[in-house]
Amino acid sequence: MRTIRASEIGTYLFCARAWWHQRNGTSSLNEGVMREGTTHHEKHGAKVATAGIVQRVGVIILVLAVLLIVVGITLAALQ
Repeated sequence: MRTIRASEIGTYLFCARAWWHQRNGTSSLNEGVMREGTTHHEKHGAKVATAGIVQRVGVIILVLAVLLIVVGITLAALQ
């Protein structure tokens, strides 16, 4: 009896034909398109990661600016 892995179930749920190709060791006729899709998703993922970093840096800069304003106002009030 053959063990069915969780990744196979995921492949089948995504695309039964892809699962069939994987199970029978054959290649899909759309391999070129699938490679292009993989490349596209990798580039998109990199952009999303970069956007997350930029967003965090923006929040840090905003917090620092607010702190500087509060310190400036406090120092001006003390004089």
